[in-house]
Amino acid sequence: MADQKDYYETLGVSRDADDDTIRKAFRKLSKKYHPDLNHAPGAEQKFKEINEAYQVLSDPQKRAAYDQYGSADGPQGFGNAGAGQAGGFGDFGGGQGGFGGGFDDIFSQFFGGTGGGAQANPSAPRQGADLQYRMDLTFEEAIFGKNTKISYDRESVCHTCHGSGAKPGTSPVTCHKCHGTGYIQVQRNTAFGTMMTRQVCDVCGGTGKEIKEKCPTCHGSGHEQERHTIDVKVPAGVEDGQQMRLQQAGEAGTNGGPYGDLYIVFRVAPSKKYQRDGAEIYLTIPLSFAQAALGDEIKVDTVHGPVELKIPAGTQSQTKFRLRGKGAPRLRGNGTGDEIVTVEIQTPKHLNEKQKAALMQFAAASGEDVTPHNGTLFDRVKEAFKGGK
Repeated sequence: MADQKDYYETLGVSRDADDDTIRKAFRKLSKKYHPDLNHAPGAEQKFKEINEAYQVLSDPQKRAAYDQYGSADGPQGFGNAGAGQAGGFGDFGGGQGGFGGGFDDIFSQFFGGTGGGAQANPSAPRQGADLQYRMDLTFEEAIFGKNTKISYDRESVCHTCHGSGAKPGTSPVTCHKCHGTGYIQVQRNTAFGTMMTRQVCDVCGGTGKEIKEKCPTCHGSGHEQERHTIDVKVPAGVEDGQQMRLQQAGEAGTNGGPYGDLYIVFRVAPSKKYQRDGAEIYLTIPLSFAQAALGDEIKVDTVHGPVELKIPAGTQSQTKFRLRGKGAPRLRGNGTGDEIVTVEIQTPKHLNEKQKAALMQFAAASGEDVTPHNGTLFDRVKEAFKGGK
């Protein structure tokens, strides 16, 4: 009992987990560690352990025996009866010869089966994994787009064996153990009689093919790592966080399946001058009091180049002007957005005597009685004492 496998720990669930939780855990782990999808060392063994744990915990009778005795076969010595001695349970799988129906249903969702307990086709083509690439853009590049090249690492079809995994001049053969089905039947003596269960073939890993002489380049996987370079046309008007899909630019498929896709995620650097919201671009510019009061014609920067902007006399601070068609292109082809220019009236901080005099005359002409606060606090105190004499 000390070295008994903990099936709950294998699936990462608690001992009181319900059937749905166990099923979801198995689906997630089987997809992660299946030999056709994960070529890392130890993945195949991990997949076998996951399958074994699910075979027990997904069946109420087996799970009950496991919870009570620490084994799906019941107490030691009780499950060693020969075939037929505990009659009535040998075909308790609905004609499947065991309890494998639930596993088949779930397995087929991931690996190409037809559901309803049908066996997954181990030779069915499967699309490769998708990849993601982050592309950094300047503010202007995002607005106008650009043509560029990118390079990244991916799994490609082996150039030596062209994906077969076999040494050139040889070919994979039908697995001698599972005869091409990808599965083997395992007989177990349990407390309920002799059980027949189905599990992934430990020779071919579920592919149904056996490679006698492996390719010297890919060592039988059919794939190899490559540095892939591709041309990318960044569309005008992309925004930060948006992504673009390049079909079949991901990793190689299996059994002649297509490549996966590449998703390019754009990261756009902010501008020190402009703000952007979709296709609209925003700019704030300063105006002097004289320009706002008298009106003026000024040059305003846009991402498309400087343009002339007429400032009407009497313009107030925070007034907004719309420059049509000077924003960012709309990705869906509906033209170009606008630039919104906000003006801020700047109050001068340091006036010379001539400017002060002109403003005093302006105040007087406006009927205003303005008392300027001149100099420092010390100067104003001295003036107050002089006035008191």
